[in-house]
Amino acid sequence: MEVHIQFVKMPVSENLQEFIQKKLDKLYKKYDWLIKAQVYIKYENDPTSKGKICEMVLSQSGPQVFASSNEDNYQLAVKNTVSDLERQLSKRKQVMKSHL
Repeated sequence: MEVHIQFVKMPVSENLQEFIQKKLDKLYKKYDWLIKAQVYIKYENDPTSKGKICEMVLSQSGPQVFASSNEDNYQLAVKNTVSDLERQLSKRKQVMKSHL
C-alpha cells in the first residue's frame, strides 16, 4: 500500500511517521485490497478543541474510507483514527463477503 503523510502547520516528526506506518501496515495485512493511504497530521490552536488532529483517507476499489480524530496528543489521535477506519473496513468486508 502506498502511504503519503503530510504535516500541516507543524514540523515533520520521524517518530510519528514510523508510528503511522506501523499502524497502517497492520491494517493492510488484515485488509489487503487497500491501495493508498493519505494521512494529514495537523495542529490547530483553537481553545474549543484539543488541537492535535489526524485525518486519514484510504483508497480502495469502490468508495474511499475517511476518518478523523482530534486529541491531546498525536499518537492517540492516530490510534483512534485507525480504530475508526478498521471499524469501517470490517463493515465493508462483510458487505463484500455477502456479494460473493
